[in-house]
Amino acid sequence: MAARWGLRGKSAATLLLACLLSLIPAAIIGWQAIDDIRRHFANAYAENYTLLHMQKILAPVSRELALARRLADSVVTRQWLEDETDRDKRARFFEEAEGFRHAFADRSYFVITDAGGDYYFSDDDQPDQRRPRYRLDAEDPDDAWYFGTIASDEPYNLNVNIDRKLGVTKVWFNVVVRNGQGPLGLAGTGLDLSDFLDAFVRDEAPGLTPLIVDRQGALQAHPSLERIAFSSGAGDGDIDERQTVHSLLGDAEQQQRLTDAMQASRQSPERVETLWATLEGRERLLSVGYIPEIDWHLITALDLGVAPILERRWLWSLFIALTLVLGILLMAFAYAIDRLILTPLNRLKLSAQAIADGHYDSRLPTSRNDEIGELSQAFSRMADQVERHTQELEGKVRERTRALEQANAEMAAAHQQIGDSLQYASIIQRAILPDRQLDLHLEHAHGVLWKPRDTVGGDFYVFRATDRGYLMGVVDCAGHGVPGSLMTMLARAIIDHAILQVGPEDPAAILIETDRQNRDTLRPDQLPASIATNMDIGLVWVDLQARRLTFSGAKIGLYATDGATLERLPGHRQALGHRRPVTYQNQSAPLHLDWTYSLCTDGFLDQAGGDDGFGFGTRRFEAMLKAQARRPIDEQMVAFETELRAYQGSLPQRDDITLLGFRFTRDTEVRQRNREHDTHREPPTDSPAGTGQPQ
Repeated sequence: MAARWGLRGKSAATLLLACLLSLIPAAIIGWQAIDDIRRHFANAYAENYTLLHMQKILAPVSRELALARRLADSVVTRQWLEDETDRDKRARFFEEAEGFRHAFADRSYFVITDAGGDYYFSDDDQPDQRRPRYRLDAEDPDDAWYFGTIASDEPYNLNVNIDRKLGVTKVWFNVVVRNGQGPLGLAGTGLDLSDFLDAFVRDEAPGLTPLIVDRQGALQAHPSLERIAFSSGAGDGDIDERQTVHSLLGDAEQQQRLTDAMQASRQSPERVETLWATLEGRERLLSVGYIPEIDWHLITALDLGVAPILERRWLWSLFIALTLVLGILLMAFAYAIDRLILTPLNRLKLSAQAIADGHYDSRLPTSRNDEIGELSQAFSRMADQVERHTQELEGKVRERTRALEQANAEMAAAHQQIGDSLQYASIIQRAILPDRQLDLHLEHAHGVLWKPRDTVGGDFYVFRATDRGYLMGVVDCAGHGVPGSLMTMLARAIIDHAILQVGPEDPAAILIETDRQNRDTLRPDQLPASIATNMDIGLVWVDLQARRLTFSGAKIGLYATDGATLERLPGHRQALGHRRPVTYQNQSAPLHLDWTYSLCTDGFLDQAGGDDGFGFGTRRFEAMLKAQARRPIDEQMVAFETELRAYQGSLPQRDDITLLGFRFTRDTEVRQRNREHDTHREPPTDSPAGTGQPQ
């Protein structure tokens, strides 16, 4: 009995020593955990600081930019720049400009005449200055910023520059003044660079250094003036590599990671990207944000050794407390092992010896003088057979595991390839949608609800703008997913060609020409019977001057409502690509101001939902249109999607869904005419590259 308890005591002492030795890695792991917590808080601190600082920069800069654009877009400004010799126009301009000067934060403005190159500048030192301060010269490098701005297609830019002739250094807001024939000059204001740096860059937060850069990485604001890339915002020359944020980093890999972070922030402006890098010889946490309104990046460099994220004395206290807790837990664990495991094993040994003496040979001879060693000897015979079976099973398991791992790897690679292909196809399909053209021409007068059933789909919408009006429509190609998306590419090309052939003002002729080209391209005798090539389409031509609508559709109708009544121009009952060609007809109707017009594919109407799983239906759809008709068009689209989701419930989306709505008011009509006049000189808006191809 005494020997048995001696062995137990030795085992317990060995276990306690092992527990104490385990405190060393436990302490290392604890310190690493504390450091990870510190870095986590630092990351959150830097992100929040960057977001707040972006808003701090955006508010005053946006205000100055908006005022500068109003000055440049003023009718009085354009009239004078178009005829500089007219004294009355000149007087009216300077009277209005003086009012703008008092509104600008810097209480200054400038205007440049493109015809004569005269530079006018007025501030508190020389208010209401009506004589040019100097004349711009294309051969003068100091004036290159102006000619770079005029040559650009951008309507404005923000340029940090030193005007040596005026003797001032500012953040300049340069807005191009244009008419239908070309640029008339430049107008804008500026913010004193020192005040700008004091307000937004030379922050008093310890350990934080905010930097402002453009999308090329040129420094627009830095605590050191020598680092600022003056005049880079106007694009008038090459940027000195030493005046970019990349020159502050440690190596090429860090520079590439910063470039990737800047690109990611431009794609998702609401997010802040973070990365660790060596900035000017010290490890810093860089937070990268993007301000799309002014096309600037805000990069915040956080020095973890200076910033008060977690006080070092707190870290030591936490580390000591954690070490003590771990030590107590380990000692308690050792005591529990002795009571709960070692003592029961000792009792089990006595029973196992009786079994071993009668039936098993000794299999596990060992020199251990503890309960585990004695238990090994007692169960050696039984363990022999268990080992043989185990080895056989393990061999089979390894073989099957290798086969499963190989199959799983092949399946994962195939799934990744398919997913990447679908995402790429979705990007390509979204590129054919005319969202930019709709925003440019209709602004708040239109709304779109586009919901493919899968990553890609068979629905799309079209838009074409001319001097007389707009052509709008929705198209539902046969199929969805990948086949449907391929059909949209083909259908888009055919419709574009049809518009070029017959013009945008005759929707019925476009449908007939599209049907003909579709049949010539996808001949039924060359396709399997299971492949459908038909498409539903609805096109409407809006003549703003005559206030008339011309509509033609194939299985898609045009809805119009003012909230009290609802009118519908039905489409033909047969789709394009039907077995026999159809002669589609135009339907004409007056364009009612303040009415909402809608074109919708059948995916909305056929969506299953409700208590019985029936389709959404025409009656419910028309009631929804009337109920939402008087709300702003963008709020209507949100309400439509919300009502559809509520009706759909947990059921899956059955088909691709596209709904295009538009509405014209008297104010909208006036704004549209002014916009068409202002942008008359620009390339056709129905093509991203100005090639004349419709969207």
